[in-house]
Amino acid sequence: MLENFWFNVQYGINHVLDINAYDHVLFLIVLTIPYVFKDWKRVFLLVSTFTIGHTLSLVLAAYHIVSVNGALIEFLIPVTILVIAVFNIFTAGRSPQKGKVGVLFFSTLFFGLIHGLGFAREFQMLAGKTDSKLALLVEFALGIEISQVVIVFCVLFLGYLMQTLFRFSKRDWMMVVSAIVVGLVIPMIISRWIF
Repeated sequence: MLENFWFNVQYGINHVLDINAYDHVLFLIVLTIPYVFKDWKRVFLLVSTFTIGHTLSLVLAAYHIVSVNGALIEFLIPVTILVIAVFNIFTAGRSPQKGKVGVLFFSTLFFGLIHGLGFAREFQMLAGKTDSKLALLVEFALGIEISQVVIVFCVLFLGYLMQTLFRFSKRDWMMVVSAIVVGLVIPMIISRWIF
């Protein structure tokens, strides 16, 4: 039982940290760079919102409630990253809204749904005909959340170093990282173009 639990948690961790599927990491980077350590509660809420969306779409797919064209989802995943990166570029230098659950949270939830659908087919193979899909989903989501917390901590720490040690302004930090991410996702969008 414990061995299965740990396997499923590790599977979630590896899903996020897979070097060949770094789109999840890119999304977390652009989601996190507007913030600093003192904003950890808001960042944790954003990342958890993304996990909820991700997990909800897996539940819908695992129980065959939703079925979506895989090519469309694979195309939309880098689009979601591009949207947040461009949003960062246009809002760089402004303070994030405090306390409000606004458009960013709803779009993060929606983008989580899209990212979860991207993994649904593989998750269905993992779940197979098991009777405990819900337990598997919770364990998998726990693994995702653990790896996301690690990535977010690394991004916040790197931002802290760049802004204190190397004297990058917050605006410049957001602009540079977002521009790099835009440069990485445009080829993804082109290669996955379906229209």
